[in-house]
Parts: sequence; C-alpha cells; structure tokens
Amino acid sequence: MEGYNTTTIILCGLIIGSFLNVLIYRLPLNISLINPKRSVCPSCNQIIKWYENIPLLSYIFMKAQCSSCNSNISIVYPTVELFTTLITYILYTQIGFTSEFYYIISIIYLLIVLSFIDIKFKAVPDSLLVIITTTTLLYLLTNKIENIPTFFIFAGGIFIIDLFVTYYIQNIKAKILKNNLLENQKAIGEGDIPIIAIIGGLLGLQFGIIAIFISATLAIIPSILNIILKKEIETAFIPFLSLGFIITYTNKDTIQKILEGLNIL
Repeated sequence: MEGYNTTTIILCGLIIGSFLNVLIYRLPLNISLINPKRSVCPSCNQIIKWYENIPLLSYIFMKAQCSSCNSNISIVYPTVELFTTLITYILYTQIGFTSEFYYIISIIYLLIVLSFIDIKFKAVPDSLLVIITTTTLLYLLTNKIENIPTFFIFAGGIFIIDLFVTYYIQNIKAKILKNNLLENQKAIGEGDIPIIAIIGGLLGLQFGIIAIFISATLAIIPSILNIILKKEIETAFIPFLSLGFIITYTNKDTIQKILEGLNIL
C-alpha cells in the first residue's frame, strides 16, 4: 500500500506540475485556461501532441526541442514539474493526507506559480495574491486561529519597513548617486507584502522571522552577482520568500533543535 501511495503521489505531482506550467505561461499573458484547450509551442504556435506533453519524459525524449520548429524548450517546464513532485512527496511523508496537507500544498502550488511569474515579469497577478491570501486566512480560521494576529503583525511590520526604506532610496540614495531612476523605485514589491504576511500567519512569530531571514540571505546571492557583473537587474523576491517558507516549514523540528542547542530558545 505504501508503494502504491508513493507512486500515486509522484504521478499526481508530475501532472499538477504540468498544470502549474500552464498557469505560469498563460496567466501573465491573459490567455484563457479553457480556450485553447491544447497547448501550443510559444515559438511556432503549433499544437503540442499529447505524447509530446507528458510531464518530464517528453522534455527528455525530445531533447528539450520543439518537434516542429526545433526551438529550445525552456528549462522552466521540467524544473516546475520536478520541484512540484518533490515538495508534494515531502509533505505527504511528513503530514500525510490531512486537512493541513491539502491547505499547505495548495498554498505552496500557488507560491510556485507566483515565483516563476515574478522571475520573468517582476510582477504578479493580483488575482493569484487574492486567492493565496484567502486560502491562508481560511486555513488559519479553521486550524490555527491563534496565528491570525501574527499574520497582520507581519503585514503591518513589513509595510512600515517598506515606507522608511523606500523613502531613503527615493529621497536620499537617489540624490547621493544622482540616479533619477531611483526616485520611483520601491524597496519591497507590492506582491511581497501579502506573501510575508502569509509566512507569518502559517509559521507563527518565531519560525516566521527565521523564514524571512533565510529568504533575505538567499536573495543576497543574486544581488552580489549583479554588483560583481555590474548589472542593474531587479531581483524578484517572491521566489526567495517561497523558498524560505518551504525550507522552514519542512524543517521545523531540525531548526528547533539547532536553536535549542545554541540556547536561543
């Protein structure tokens, strides 16, 4: 039975990952999820045959190229499918088919979609933010009502921080560097605030702070690379917030032991 469940989870993860790819591609372009029903190659617009659309396997057998125009297929597709499958399996092994599993995995699926859209467009659909926030609040109301204040504390706290840091960037840093582009730059993206609130609500105060710290630490890496390469590239923060949340949520026991060993708790 265990082997059966594992196989089912892997297959479901791959299929869901394939659907998330559809959302990542279509939602920013305002393409209907219903029409067209069949996926097409973004380069030549040829309809993708069913056997060319098998999660992960088609990418490998087709050698990452479209069969019609030989254009390269983005590495994003197998990455999303693999990551979706991996996190689905990890959550299943940790908490099983519980109500928490269905809520948390749904939220993580939405985070995956938001992350890859943010990477490409540096902006995310408000509709997805509304859906993920509503899902989180529903989960908190039915499972962790004591964490609702933390949700709003994180939202308010990050809003205040954004207010002061943005003021510094637009009014002080812009004048020091004589860079007019900074006069309209925001410290934190509007889409980041609800995600940070969600992290606080789901993880609570202590683990929420740890998740944000992990996220910020991970985000430093591309920022340093951009400085070294002298590139003015805006870093999408939602992917790092998502990673920080996933790492913290799936390793709470390990993190707890580390903090206890360091006498931080």
